[in-house]
Amino acid sequence: MREIFAGLPWWVKWVAVPVIALVVFGGLIATVVGFVIGLLFKALVFVALVGGLIYIVRKFMSNSSSRSDW
Repeated sequence: MREIFAGLPWWVKWVAVPVIALVVFGGLIATVVGFVIGLLFKALVFVALVGGLIYIVRKFMSNSSSRSDW
């Protein structure tokens, strides 16, 4: 592989080949990136909902225990 690229100009190695790779694999790359971003967003929503639930339960438990002290 190195011998093939050795005789080519720099712009073929650093411009043309990456552009061709993006054209060929662009849809796959976009799908993978979209999946990862969607997964991270769902994980963030999950953490926020669980954190909110824990906050509400602790708030409710502290209020109910202080009422029973009366």
